[in-house]
Parts: sequence; C-alpha cells; structure tokens
Amino acid sequence: MTTAPVLDRRACDRARLARDARFDGRFFTGVLTTRVYCRPTCPVRPARSRNVVFFPTAAAAERAGFRPCLRCRPETAPGTPAWRGAAATVSRALRLIERGGLDDGKTVGDLADALGMTARHLRRLFARHAGASPTAVATTRRVQRAKALLDGTDLPMSAVAFGAGFGSVRRFNAAFRAVYRRSPTTVRHARRRRARLR
Repeated sequence: MTTAPVLDRRACDRARLARDARFDGRFFTGVLTTRVYCRPTCPVRPARSRNVVFFPTAAAAERAGFRPCLRCRPETAPGTPAWRGAAATVSRALRLIERGGLDDGKTVGDLADALGMTARHLRRLFARHAGASPTAVATTRRVQRAKALLDGTDLPMSAVAFGAGFGSVRRFNAAFRAVYRRSPTTVRHARRRRARLR
C-alpha cells in the first residue's frame, strides 16, 4: 500500500509560523485541538507546534477528519501543489476531475477508462501522490467550488449545488455539512453578517 508524500515537519512548521506565502497551497496544517485545517498563511493566531499535523492536500486533511478554516479559506489556496511533479497520469486525472470528470453520476471506473488504466491502479496513484482517493479529491473540489459560489454570489442554493457539480441539492447539503460541519445556508448567513459589520 502506498502512502502520501512525506512532508518535512520542521520546514512546514517554520513556514506556518512565519505565514510564508511561498508555501501557500504546498501543504495544509491540521490543528488537533480544533480539528480545523488551514493554509500556511492563515491570519488566525498560530497553534502550538505540538498541536499541529501537516497534509499534502485539502482532501487528505478532510479524510483525516479536519474541516476547512473559515478565515483562511483553503478552497482559495493557489494550485494544489501536493501533486506538482506527480506522475503525468495523476496530473491528467486531476485536470479531468477539475472539468467535472467525477461529478455526480460519473465513477472512478469511468475516469480510469478515460486514462487507459484500471480503477484500482488509479486509486493507488492517488494514494501515493495526493494522499486521498480520486472520489475524495473530487468531492473536496466540488465543495470548494460551492464555497466560492456561496462567498462570491447570491445564487440560490440549487444553482450553487448544480454549478459546483452536484447532482442534487440533497447531496450538496450532505457533502458541504460533512466538510464544514454546518449547512451552506449557515455559512452564507455568516458571510452576510460579516459584510454588514465592515
């Protein structure tokens, strides 16, 4: 069984404490005490070094049970660098996922067929290079697109769901709540309250 890329803990911790923008998107920090994961540039007071773990991708952090930070918004991190330099096949798969290659109704088998390999082999490549399954990566991307739509538009929830690639509002609500531990409506209302206070 293959594992995700190994991150240099000390280098990640230095970058996180310095809020070094050069590392933004290269890794994500999981805070053990809050179960939230952040970008290295998060403006929130940094957690103690002993209370953090590091992940190569947002999907890997979510798979480990962490939810995205509402302050630094991991869905806006530049690129998804854990797979920079990864196998060309994984890079192609990621581009297909970004274009909806695993949106509702499509399977990992369909994606693997498009890449000329078995679903099992594709899952192994993702475990090695992304630290999460293709399905987890696709779900994370859909939820991130939905969060961007919630933050940047006043579209109705059904339009957000379908625009982000979900096949139904019910699936959208369930996936969003699983990641953020709150409903899309709650997140939108919080954004509007913050805007009024500015």
